[in-house]
Amino acid sequence: MDKITIAVLAGTTREKRLSLTPARYIEEFGKKLPDCEVIFVDPKDFNFPGDGNDPEGKDPRYSAITEKADGFFIVVPEYNHSFPGSLKRMLDSEWQNYFHKPVAFAGVSDGGWGGTRAIESIVPVVREMRLVVLGFDVYFPRVQDIFEDSGQMKAQFTERYDKSLGDVYSELLWFARLLKTGRTSRV
Repeated sequence: MDKITIAVLAGTTREKRLSLTPARYIEEFGKKLPDCEVIFVDPKDFNFPGDGNDPEGKDPRYSAITEKADGFFIVVPEYNHSFPGSLKRMLDSEWQNYFHKPVAFAGVSDGGWGGTRAIESIVPVVREMRLVVLGFDVYFPRVQDIFEDSGQMKAQFTERYDKSLGDVYSELLWFARLLKTGRTSRV
């Protein structure tokens, strides 16, 4: 069986972004799955001038990633009850490369909500892009209490998050495989 390519998107360019640690954890988790290839996307590594998906607003490297990806796992930090503008700008730079591909979310916050409101805010955006939204998410509330300064997850959280991520990745890969078949057989 061919590997499924999942792009893990870190959702912000903020300097002191706590969400980068769970994004890297999600990346590493996916890399351990035998039928999964993971591409990590840090928006700081790309240039998205202007707004929209006009040719001059694209970064060709990001376009190539979105074209190759069979699905997406977006790590969404919550800023002021919503998602960051840098994530919206990155998503807006593409259009057709998202059609009929699944998307999973991980919400991140330093408070008790775990990015719930940010995910609720972004779902209408990705639906408009014709991404297929999974029915459940992973949440990292009080993210600063879940990970060590080194980036390692604290032992008391590993079982819980490995189970949650396993469930989400299983669903994401299933949908990615199904939709990939549909995209390639579509007339």
